[in-house]
Amino acid sequence: MEILYEDNHIIIINKAPGEIVQGDKTGDTPLCDIVAQYLKEKYAKPGNVFCGVAHRLDRPVGGLVVFAKTSKALTRLNEMFRTGKIHKTYWAISRNRPPQESGELVHYITTTERNNKSYASTHPSANAKEARLRYKLLASTERYHLIEVELLTGRKHQIRVQLSAIGCPIKGDLKYGDKRSNPDGSISLIARHVEFEHPVSHKPISVTAPVPADNLWTALSEAASTNSQSESETQDTTCNQK
Repeated sequence: MEILYEDNHIIIINKAPGEIVQGDKTGDTPLCDIVAQYLKEKYAKPGNVFCGVAHRLDRPVGGLVVFAKTSKALTRLNEMFRTGKIHKTYWAISRNRPPQESGELVHYITTTERNNKSYASTHPSANAKEARLRYKLLASTERYHLIEVELLTGRKHQIRVQLSAIGCPIKGDLKYGDKRSNPDGSISLIARHVEFEHPVSHKPISVTAPVPADNLWTALSEAASTNSQSESETQDTTCNQK
């Protein structure tokens, strides 16, 4: 378990693909139980230890998960997630280049529990929930493209189904249209960055997860960093000319 931030009220974990955040029908040990056991042992706490789940990540997705260590923090985090006061950024790899380099997607999503799958439409319908996100193409190699996503709503499998709807299924995501699975069963989507005002102390919190340790993620991450630096230099030159 990789801890990226911890204080008296919250703990932020870099979840590995394949881990589950909360218990489900598989019976596998959820991350919340692993965190609780860590807290119990580290602080020598008797009895049950509180570990509150404020949000989730799909099983094949890696990256940042925020847990509450106190009930006060959990109540406030739940409200902050509900009202959009916690800003989360995701990175996804697709074999296909988005039709535009950046944009905002609006779809209406329905979910079928029978096959645990969401469906996106551009038209409202009964029982469909509006789903919105912003995306930006950060970098490309000859065969793959790194896309940054900012969620504006929180729907089941939202990023996966919305990127698939514009022809960019996430690498390894067979459920939503990719051609091949990843060797480890993951999909190439991570919760990359989170920032918010601390629910108790009110200080600013900003945490970034490392990219997975493989050649493709490293190459695209380095290309994104180079592109970002070039954009900054171009903007500085433009400002100086003015």
